Amino acid sequence: MTDFDGASWAVPLMAVVMLLVIWLIYRRFFAGGSSLEKALADIGYQRIEALVIPSADEGEIQVDQLLLTSNGLLIIEVKDVQGVVFGSDKMQDWTVIAEDRRYTFPNPQPALYDRIAAVRQIVRQVPVAGRVVFLDGAEFTKGTPSLVCDIEQLIADFGEPDKSAAKFKIEAFKPHWELIQKAANQKSAARSET
Repeated sequence: MTDFDGASWAVPLMAVVMLLVIWLIYRRFFAGGSSLEKALADIGYQRIEALVIPSADEGEIQVDQLLLTSNGLLIIEVKDVQGVVFGSDKMQDWTVIAEDRRYTFPNPQPALYDRIAAVRQIVRQVPVAGRVVFLDGAEFTKGTPSLVCDIEQLIADFGEPDKSAAKFKIEAFKPHWELIQKAANQKSAARSET
């Protein structure tokens, strides 16, 4: 038996390992969308992205994601950070400590409160909530601030197990949802005229 014959098992083994790696990468990044997209589809019956509406004070404000849920309207701000996050309701800046670096970003809560107020100004009779959703890889070791959650908690807070009851609630919220769409369209038309 030559050295080549003894190593003949290595080529098929390498091929199997490569196929396994490719399958895992495909499954993680491409198969069926991200876990966030699945969660938003599960809890939201309609969605508007990059919505620009009048601000509660003056001017206008952008809402990244607005969902019509069985609990009312939900504003979502997504944070994709990797590492331990140190933040609280009263801190101006939050810190992320990752394996290779440390950085800060502004507390997202005040901006979320402004977005909630702007949406409430348009749809006064409907519950409006907001969440800053941290994707997988973020860890709050000192406690999670208010209005902050991960995808799993988002589903727990806004998922509706009874789909027939959810449809009834959604129908009640639809006229208010249309008010939001109308306000956004008016803002869009006003910007294009200038």
